Amino acid sequence: MFNLQNKTALVTGAASGIGAALAETFARAGATVWVVDRNEADGRAQADRIGGKFIALDVASESDCADAAKTIGAVDVLANVAGIGHVGTLLTTTAADLDRLQAVNVRGVFNCCKAFAPGMLDRKSGSVINMASIAGVIAVRERLAYTTTKFAVVGLTKALALDHSHTGVRFNCICPGRVETPFVRSRLKEYPDPEAAYREMASTQLNGRMLRPEEVAAAALYLAADESAMVTGSALMLDGGWSAGK
Repeated sequence: MFNLQNKTALVTGAASGIGAALAETFARAGATVWVVDRNEADGRAQADRIGGKFIALDVASESDCADAAKTIGAVDVLANVAGIGHVGTLLTTTAADLDRLQAVNVRGVFNCCKAFAPGMLDRKSGSVINMASIAGVIAVRERLAYTTTKFAVVGLTKALALDHSHTGVRFNCICPGRVETPFVRSRLKEYPDPEAAYREMASTQLNGRMLRPEEVAAAALYLAADESAMVTGSALMLDGGWSAGK
């Protein structure tokens, strides 16, 4: 197990799903974890479960992020997990839909980096982990807005890594395929045949199943730990082989 003893980690979107798994994994590895989410009730509950701290935050708000950085202070690990999705093609996606996803998925990552990365750069140490997606590397059908924003996250991560390559601060992103989160499980129950729906959703991944949140968290733990000191500017694929033939 990689060690995060004596490190402070901040995870956005940590009230549930992938973010919650990252927060729990970081805490088990010894980090002091800040659980960040707009959902105050679930966020506080998650912080209590893992012995962490909670702060309510809308990542789309530049001022909220700046104020949070003043309250929290220095962090060693910043995991930008908060994100939203939208199903639609050009014909069924509005400009408002695109703006809504851009605000959270792209501006949210930018705002948190803008607020917390300067402290890392001053200390010449830190790891920033941005949650991208398979849709940030290859296009996904009927996910126009989502694909657009996740490509932006990959590009933003690589630009940050290049600009700050000699500072001791590392910038990486994770590109998961489909992940079996509580939200996905609840959606599957809405289908007439949930098992068939699961198989269809998982079929894009060559091993025939979805990722588990804790598997994404394990990859994030590696990127957060000192053992990944030579890893920066990467887009780590966790897609069950989805992109192998692309």
